[in-house]
Amino acid sequence: MTAKAPLRVGLVGYGLAGSVFHAPLVSATEGLVLDTVVTSNGERRAQALAEFPGVRFGASPDELWPRADELDLIVIASPNKTHVPLARAALEAGLPVVVDKPIAGTAAEARELAELAGERGLLLSVFQNRRWDNDFLTLAALIQEGELGEVRRFESRFERWRPQLKGGWRESGDPEEIGGLLYDLGSHVVDQALTLFGPAVQVYAESDVRRPGAAADDDTFIAITHANGVRSHLYASATTAQLGPRFRVLGSKAGYVKYGLDPQEAALREGVRPSAGEPWGEEPASLWGRVGSGESPLTGGGDPVRTLPGDYPAYYAAVASALRGEGENPVTALQAAAALDVLEAARRSAREGVSVTLLPHHDEEQDA
Repeated sequence: MTAKAPLRVGLVGYGLAGSVFHAPLVSATEGLVLDTVVTSNGERRAQALAEFPGVRFGASPDELWPRADELDLIVIASPNKTHVPLARAALEAGLPVVVDKPIAGTAAEARELAELAGERGLLLSVFQNRRWDNDFLTLAALIQEGELGEVRRFESRFERWRPQLKGGWRESGDPEEIGGLLYDLGSHVVDQALTLFGPAVQVYAESDVRRPGAAADDDTFIAITHANGVRSHLYASATTAQLGPRFRVLGSKAGYVKYGLDPQEAALREGVRPSAGEPWGEEPASLWGRVGSGESPLTGGGDPVRTLPGDYPAYYAAVASALRGEGENPVTALQAAAALDVLEAARRSAREGVSVTLLPHHDEEQDA
């Protein structure tokens, strides 16, 4: 049997997203090969070449489109404001696309890209890697197995203590940059809530700029009422001096409380790479969450539940399968548009001090 030729990937951007997440995960995926990195930064080129000998380079994304027949997938890991024009250009060149979150600044733009991809018969996927966090996979399994009963309230916190500004476009107050935590960490916590509990019908939010000199929101709270009655309370903050639990999930039978972040990002930042047959995404038993009722887990309530291994590599494995016609798109643009509906409603709610009702989009997939 003839082995299938690897699918060749062009990566646009080699900052945090490109160098820490996309390049290592693409290279660790059987059937994918990192062919070209687009960056004009000499230091980043040297960094990429040191880790991926033989990789080619481009100074501009425009260099990729005439080479469409040499590539099988474009990954867009450049600043948020470039996501829509670059995704559109790639699709128009006949290339499947993975876009880092958020895919766009508005749900309407995301739906336009989805329509273009559909017309061209091309894959358009969104990198929502935190669907493969260890705690999220564990919580999904607990819900599926009925361990919590009927879930009534979902609390999710993505909190950090960063009292000093780091600078860069992510902290810019320019609306064109699509910066701030609402669209950064908010994209993750909203996507996780919708994946677990389905469509949102009501959104309320508070979004503040807390740090001196900050221009974009750095402390945000979002409350979602889902169509099935579950209420999600989501926190994204860079100004949290004492971190709360990552998840507190309350059901009719029991609750699940989990502290600490999934270890995969920290491992990737340190240069650790996923390798077949080697442990990945594991955490020590001391960090396992607890399931129980009637008492705080911090005073011994509940029983520890082993945290399932995190699995970021599963995203690109699914992308490779989808490109070969052997599997489904792991995160569709329409799913991302549904999350953007919530983020746009949250921005309006915080600005106007109102609760926003969402109307269903009947053209969208209802399953996660």
